[in-house]
Amino acid sequence: MESKIDISDHISHRYNDELEDLRNQVMEMGGLVERQLQDGLKALRKSDMTLAEKVASADDEVNAKEIEIDKRCTQILVRRQPAASDLRLVLAIIKTINDLERVGDEAEKLGRYAIHLHKKNTYIGDFTEIKHLGNHVRTMLSKTLDAFIRMDVQSAIATIQSDDEINEEFDSIMRQLTSKMMEDPRAIKETLRVLWAARALERIGDHAKNICEYVVYLVKGEDVRHTNLVALLEENPELTDE
Repeated sequence: MESKIDISDHISHRYNDELEDLRNQVMEMGGLVERQLQDGLKALRKSDMTLAEKVASADDEVNAKEIEIDKRCTQILVRRQPAASDLRLVLAIIKTINDLERVGDEAEKLGRYAIHLHKKNTYIGDFTEIKHLGNHVRTMLSKTLDAFIRMDVQSAIATIQSDDEINEEFDSIMRQLTSKMMEDPRAIKETLRVLWAARALERIGDHAKNICEYVVYLVKGEDVRHTNLVALLEENPELTDE
């Protein structure tokens, strides 16, 4: 099993450049999505309508970047017919940009929810749990992108495991908001918007987890999706070896 990926080890320097450019394009797309998430969270917290409208209409750039990268991946598959780690890299990139596009979709929702809540004079800043969840998800996405660019399996595995905390936070918020709706039925519609915003953040955590799983697959050749990660690491300690 290969434990290192070296995309500079090819006879063709042009091929090296193509693969490196692919990675750079993914990071550029990741940067777009990160900013979209940050703006969406700020729009929710500050009830900033200008920013909310910007986030709600900013997905076109992310979608265009996904199409561009996917096209380049297809060209490499056809012209270079990559094998082994090169093939894993291209496949991992195709899957990664799909999840990044989904993150952009969820961030776009945050902008739309911020607009609706503002119209109903609902200030989401009162929901401190949402702010904490948002910060946690933003950190997770940042670590995910860092693990991808450095092809860092240990960081990727740690980030995968952190998704459990995000799920627990979301479950706690859901219970709190459900209680609030039972206590005040008049607030059901607005409270549901807050719940949907929390759900969007939880889904972003899921997509970040997916990308980290692709990092493990890319570097180690081991598919860790739909597995008990703790048990897998106990059986295969080499997964965390440098």
